[in-house]
Amino acid sequence: MLSRRRANSGTGPQSVTTRLGNLTRVLIGFDLDMTLADSRSGIVTTMDALSAETGVPIDSALVVSRLGPPLEQEIAEWFPAAEVAPMTARYRELYAELGVTGAVPMPGAAASVRTVRERGGRVAVVTAKHAGHAAAMLDHLDLRPDVLVGWRFGHAKGETLRELGASVYIGDHLGDVDAARTAGAYSIGVATGPYSGAELLAYGADAALESLADFPAWLGGYVTGMR
Repeated sequence: MLSRRRANSGTGPQSVTTRLGNLTRVLIGFDLDMTLADSRSGIVTTMDALSAETGVPIDSALVVSRLGPPLEQEIAEWFPAAEVAPMTARYRELYAELGVTGAVPMPGAAASVRTVRERGGRVAVVTAKHAGHAAAMLDHLDLRPDVLVGWRFGHAKGETLRELGASVYIGDHLGDVDAARTAGAYSIGVATGPYSGAELLAYGADAALESLADFPAWLGGYVTGMR
């Protein structure tokens, strides 16, 4: 199901129908964790391993309830400031071994990427995740974007999207809405992360989907409207 905030109103970002057309050469950006990939299982496994190794209690269920911001921000919730850098590095070592293959595709992920390509568009994944881990995860999921950029969140992610020329950005976090706004792109929120569709719309997303399973129909509707 789709809810719209400013669907084709001509206000805010340039009307998405004007920008998309038949998608030829258009770049559409996606977030990774909890947008294209359900990475919670691998993150829980890795956080639990880090906790066991260090003796520091970490509530891994709480961790995966608020995915989105950079890893360093989460590590700082559990370790003193002086230990954040080494513990972040250790987590990444463990994640490469334990976490990457724990990911599964979110509903509609493969169909969304395929639909963009079938309509002549290009796919970018811009994520706060370590770029190497993101590449390995996408390979594991058999999702192969045209462009992948890691270690970007919020406005920094938006600057990258603007440099890439993205017309649309889809993500589950308020930081993804910020990114789209910074890029001047149409913002689509998916309610598969820590925020509901209503919260994403209230924050400023142009549209909200229950999941990526709704994205191919959304995209098809807008492209059809151009004909």
